[in-house]
Amino acid sequence: MTDADRHLEEARRVIAQLPYCVALGMELVATSPGVAEVEMPWDEALVGDPATGVIHGGAVSALMDSCSGAAVLLHPQGGRTTATLDLRIDYMRPATPGQRIRARAECYHMTHTVAFVRAVARDDDTARPVATASAAFTVERPARDGSA
Repeated sequence: MTDADRHLEEARRVIAQLPYCVALGMELVATSPGVAEVEMPWDEALVGDPATGVIHGGAVSALMDSCSGAAVLLHPQGGRTTATLDLRIDYMRPATPGQRIRARAECYHMTHTVAFVRAVARDDDTARPVATASAAFTVERPARDGSA
């Protein structure tokens, strides 16, 4: 198994096994080295404003955080695991009720211990972002001797 294959499987595993990702219906839909795209369907249970049907910002935040972490794992120099150090989200507009939201994150810089990510979330109206994010994540690498 190549490093790229290992990273892809790790990212899929993270999204598929984290209970909150499963509860929010997240699915890893596209990848490339250092890039992840994760979708979350509209769900009435995630609505933050019953009067408008708009998804709660916390669900959007969880989507962007999870997608960003997956991008770190998919980076060619990514580690085995990662954790969020810092996440800044700018909400640009409410997501359109009834539409899925897709986040795309890119790990654009990696040091030995910290990865830096930019992300954008869009609904089916892909021309206008719902939110943008910048984040920093830990990078845990295997021991040099190959032990865990």
